[in-house]
Amino acid sequence: MNSVHATGGGLEPDRPLGRQGTPGDEVDRIVDAWQRERPDLDLAPLQVLSRVSRLARHLDRFRRAAFAAHDLEPWEFDVLAALRRAGEPHRLSPGQLAAETLVASGTMTNRIDRLSARSLVVREPDPDDGRGVLVRLTEAGRTAVDAALADLIERERSLLSSLDEADRHHLGSLLRALALSLGHS
Repeated sequence: MNSVHATGGGLEPDRPLGRQGTPGDEVDRIVDAWQRERPDLDLAPLQVLSRVSRLARHLDRFRRAAFAAHDLEPWEFDVLAALRRAGEPHRLSPGQLAAETLVASGTMTNRIDRLSARSLVVREPDPDDGRGVLVRLTEAGRTAVDAALADLIERERSLLSSLDEADRHHLGSLLRALALSLGHS
């Protein structure tokens, strides 16, 4: 990898060239420095996974901003979204919600309490289990999650705007394959 690139007829020594002569990024600078210090290592994994890590931080900020614009915390969106995706009548058991959002049952109980206090969900008796309870999305919860989702999609679309449709599809396929290889579905 080159450690300089041409812009407007001059050379900038602080911006490395990326793959195929494209302008480099911070990861290129880091990899170049490691390559200089540790030429014995194959640094290819850093080229990919350091970018994934940095993109994850950007995505987290995009998501938090989208949710905050609708007065939701990320965890609130996760619970409301799980209920919305469940389809009519938009209700799940606390255990199903915990599994969907990857939290412990005690954490879910607290979350349901907080969402219920905001009138975004309600607890109802489970008609199939006299001792059970189901959590149902209210109209206010549905309105909030739908608006936050639409905002999130627009923000994420802008994040991917530098890629054409074929590249977005290819990247999605590659990331799916990587996630599946790690046992994540």
